[in-house]
Amino acid sequence: MIGIIMGSDSDLSVMSQAAEILKELDIPYEMTIVSAHRTPHRLYEYANNAHLRGIHVIIAGAGGAAHLPGMVASLSPLPVIGVPIKSSNSVDGWDSILSILQMPAGVPVATVALNGAKNAGILAAQIIGTQDHTVQKRIIAYKEHLEKIVMEKVIKMENKYDNL
Repeated sequence: MIGIIMGSDSDLSVMSQAAEILKELDIPYEMTIVSAHRTPHRLYEYANNAHLRGIHVIIAGAGGAAHLPGMVASLSPLPVIGVPIKSSNSVDGWDSILSILQMPAGVPVATVALNGAKNAGILAAQIIGTQDHTVQKRIIAYKEHLEKIVMEKVIKMENKYDNL
């Protein structure tokens, strides 16, 4: 199971993209709000106990100072994927990106692009897929589908412009 957490419900429009791809890949997940600054006791409980509840990877999205992914990574033995979010109080998202990206040695957080929750979901699935071959097969099929979509566009474009 994948844990998807965010600092505020204002992050839901971005973080729901992780949930959608996990649904598509038929991977169970839970999603909730855990604010690093406003609910520090909840953060501590979530990060310390997620692995005991069957969570295998945590996707943590946050905007602004974006302490959530790093704090979770400091407390949990699980891999954490950080999603920097461009929020209303953000400095074009750079504050979130750098807060999540620049973790100290010993507290890694895998970081995806600004508002890149879909890629966080795919990365979490790939991590699960290293041990679960059924999930790995779904990832392979998903990537083959992506290739098919692009190749259809290639053929369409080449057919349209070959006669010039």
